Amino acid sequence: MTSLLIALVACPALLASNEAIRQGQSKDRREEHRARRCNLIVTCASPSKMSSEIDRQKVVLKNNKLYISTGTSDNPGHPFAGYYLPYPDAEYEGIVSSITDVAPIMNWIYVDKDTYEVKYGVRVDAQPNITGPFSCTRQDRRMTLEGWEGFVAVKNMEGDGLWSLYFDRDDDGLREKLGLGKVVLEVELSRWEVRMPRPEGPQGWRKTE
Repeated sequence: MTSLLIALVACPALLASNEAIRQGQSKDRREEHRARRCNLIVTCASPSKMSSEIDRQKVVLKNNKLYISTGTSDNPGHPFAGYYLPYPDAEYEGIVSSITDVAPIMNWIYVDKDTYEVKYGVRVDAQPNITGPFSCTRQDRRMTLEGWEGFVAVKNMEGDGLWSLYFDRDDDGLREKLGLGKVVLEVELSRWEVRMPRPEGPQGWRKTE
């Protein structure tokens, strides 16, 4: 009888311990993938004649704004390569991205509070604007802002082979911000982990002549 009582008391404690371990491991995996540097790949929410220009293309950084490259621009910009990071003095996560391959310089990603353009800059640039909360969908890890996927692409009329990235915060197709006559497509932003180069040294020897 005593052994049975001990088992009955120990079982709930063991289950609780196992559940705590499982939740801890799940949280560690979640934080790990959010901290990995990823590119952003665009998928058009609805197929159309215009969507073929940008579907499956990369988001790039250029002149303090985020664009979608069509692969035809002579100066396509720097591919987004970023990750989630707690935003300073806030209770949510923001997103940072490298802005050049020359040096390890990271900038904050934000949405201009007046135009809804998605931009990048140092904290003094980002602070007055919409800096988060950025997150991602549970299943496909598509990017979200303020709890939903409201990103859209706007075709540039300059013929530079780029589409501007916006966040349709008012959910009106940017009619209030851009008026009529603009090509605006709903897009989804998927995170693709940056390909890791082969390391040099003891764990990645390179053949020499």
